[in-house]
Amino acid sequence: MTALAAAAMVAGGLWGALALWFQSPLGGRLRLLPPLAWLGLASAALAGLATDRLWVAALFGAMLAALLAWWFLGMRPSNDRDWIPEVARITHGMVDGDILTLHNVRNFEWRGATDFDARWETRRYDLSKLASVDLALSYWGRPAIAHALVSFGFADGQYVVFSVEIRRKRHDAFSEIGGFFRQYELSVLASTEEDSLRVRTNVRGEDGYLYRIHMPAGAPRKLLLSYVDTATRLQRHPRFYNTLTANCTTIVYRLAEKIVPGLPLDYRLLLSGYLPEYLYRLGALSGADSVQAYRAAGRYTDRARATRDPADYSRNIRRGVPGIAP
Repeated sequence: MTALAAAAMVAGGLWGALALWFQSPLGGRLRLLPPLAWLGLASAALAGLATDRLWVAALFGAMLAALLAWWFLGMRPSNDRDWIPEVARITHGMVDGDILTLHNVRNFEWRGATDFDARWETRRYDLSKLASVDLALSYWGRPAIAHALVSFGFADGQYVVFSVEIRRKRHDAFSEIGGFFRQYELSVLASTEEDSLRVRTNVRGEDGYLYRIHMPAGAPRKLLLSYVDTATRLQRHPRFYNTLTANCTTIVYRLAEKIVPGLPLDYRLLLSGYLPEYLYRLGALSGADSVQAYRAAGRYTDRARATRDPADYSRNIRRGVPGIAP
């Protein structure tokens, strides 16, 4: 029992210190004070447990209960913060028959990482002309981790990309650990390919791969409308981003599973860089006889960087991609 209590104190001490670090209202070196004080209290509680001063352990338990109450009851996600421009607005939409109207579709013109013209547009799409679903994976360093974006193509030449993003405030730095500790809100953002795909390859220097996804009849429409519904609900009910449970690939899985029930869970849903192997196992890829062949032909980075006119971007990145007709 004592060992179990000690383990709980260690876990509570580490979790509380990280929570206070990422949610501290203090800046600079003062930011260290709350987590250091918390670790001091946890250490005193462990010492009290070892020396039968149980009142110290009880005090830590009460403080941990108060911290958990603040965490789960006091902290609330919000849409009213000083956001960076890229996620300043929330995509939302409505359907009238076959016509999907999306508000706040991002279509920035990027010249550099901080040099851009901000454009938020209202666009309409004819769902009867929905023709394709493509998965784009964008890598920035580690082969196991990639950002997943889903692009829906229409027979009239339009593409709309949905991306699950962290909604960062100004002066926020990205932290995967911070994503476990409610540092960011969640955004489901619609954009043009000339914006969200092009900025990653041509401005941020990321490495892009495209995969044509084959789905049962009717599933692409359901998947698209699931994205629209999720994005629209976030306008009314904001949520926190979570690195493990509410990120770009886990939300893709949850939406797809509603359409094709019984999709198997797999570690590659978390290690998103290996999603092509998962899709190959499901039979969702066609046009090549191995995952390696898909990767080689689906890599569009060089074609993207050679494209100077954004109007040619969508066509050029699809050249030679397996499963896509010339």
